[in-house]
Amino acid sequence: MATISPVKETRSPPSRIAALVAAQEPGRGLAGAFYSDPEIYERDLQRIFHRHWLCAGHASSAARPGDYLTVAIAGERVIIARGEDGALNAMLNVCRHRGSVVCTEAAGHAEFFVCPYHAWSYGLDGSLKAARHMPRGFDLAAHGLKRLHLREAEGLLFLSFAATPLDFAPVEETVRASCGRYGWSAAKVAHRETYAIEANWKLAVENYVECYHCSPAHPEYSRLHALEQPLPRIEKLNARMRERTRALGIEVETRDLWRSSEGGAETIDCFRYALYEGVATGSPDGKPVAPLMGDFTDYDGGVTSIHVGGASFLLAYPDHGVVYRFTPKGLESCEMELIWLVRGDAREGIDYDRARLVWLWQVTSEADKRIIEGAQRGVRSRFFEPGPLAPMEYNERRYIEWYLREIA
Repeated sequence: MATISPVKETRSPPSRIAALVAAQEPGRGLAGAFYSDPEIYERDLQRIFHRHWLCAGHASSAARPGDYLTVAIAGERVIIARGEDGALNAMLNVCRHRGSVVCTEAAGHAEFFVCPYHAWSYGLDGSLKAARHMPRGFDLAAHGLKRLHLREAEGLLFLSFAATPLDFAPVEETVRASCGRYGWSAAKVAHRETYAIEANWKLAVENYVECYHCSPAHPEYSRLHALEQPLPRIEKLNARMRERTRALGIEVETRDLWRSSEGGAETIDCFRYALYEGVATGSPDGKPVAPLMGDFTDYDGGVTSIHVGGASFLLAYPDHGVVYRFTPKGLESCEMELIWLVRGDAREGIDYDRARLVWLWQVTSEADKRIIEGAQRGVRSRFFEPGPLAPMEYNERRYIEWYLREIA
C-alpha cells in the first residue's frame, strides 16, 4: 500500500520569509504580508497543514463497515472509510491512474470505490482491486490509494499528511482527560455547517482564539459567557465553576502544552472558563438544549475549550459539543466548518431541537464571517500597520508567536 512521501518544500530565498519574521514587532498583530504573500501561503501549507495533526470529524460519521466520509483540507481531498474489519482508513481521494477524484459524494456507504474516469476499483482500505484492461504483469498491490496517518481520540478523527507525523500522545492524553469526561467517544454528529470566508485562513483562526472582540461583536455569546471580560474580573466565577465541577465528582483536566513542534510533539492547550450565573449551556436563553453527556449528572456552569495543532478547536458544554475546523482554500479564501455533537442516543425532535442546538454558534459564525472578511479588506492596504495587542488578546499574542516559530 502506497503512503504519502515527504513533501518537498519549495523554499523562497532564505532572506525573504526570515526577514519578514525578524521584522515582526513583538506584542503586535501580524504585518499585512502574512495575509497576502503567496510565498508565505505556501510555507503555511507546508509547515502547518501538511505537518500538523488536523481534526477531520467524528467517528460516528463512519460507524459501520462500509460507511465513509470525504473531507477537503488545504487543497487535498481525503476519504475516510471503515473497513470490513472495523478499522478506519484514511486515503487520498486521488486515483493512482490519471489523478481523478475517486469518490465524489460527501458521505455514504459502499463496498468499494470505483473511479468514474476509467473504473479502477479500490477496497475500503484503499487497495486496488481491479484495473480494466491493464497488461499482464501489472502490479495491483503497487497502485493502491495513498494512505494517510489517522488517529482516533475520544471519537474525534485526526489526520496527518506528514511522512513521519508529530507525536500524537499529547493530543490523545489531553483529549481523553477533557472530552472523555464529556462522553465524546459515544457522541454523534447532530449537524455540520461550512462557512466560506473570503480571507486568509490566519485571520479566521486569530479571530477565533481571542475574545477581545466578543462584547462588541457577539452580544448573543457575551450575555452567556464570562470570557467576554478580562480574566481577572471573572476569577471568582471560574472558582465557583471549579467547585461545582468537583461537587459533581468530575475532574476535567486542563493542560497547557502550547509549544513549538521543534521537539517533535503536537501542540495542544486545554482550558476552562465560566458561564454567567444561572446559565447552563450555550443556547438562545442559556437553558439546556440536549441530554447531559458523559460523566455529567448536572450542569456545572462551565465550558471546556481545546486548541489543537493550529487549525482545530474543540468546545465542550455538559450537553453538547462543537468542533471548529479551519482550512485554507487559497491565499485569501478559507473555510470554517462547525460540527455539533450530542449524546449518541439523543433523538432529534424528542431529546433536542436542532434549531436551538445550533443557534448560538450559527449567529456567532455569521458575524465572524463579516468581521474576518472586513479585516482582509483592511490588511490589503499598503499603508496598513498592525497596532499593539490588548491584554485580552493574550491567546492571539501566543498564537502569533507560535505561528512565527513554525514557519521560520
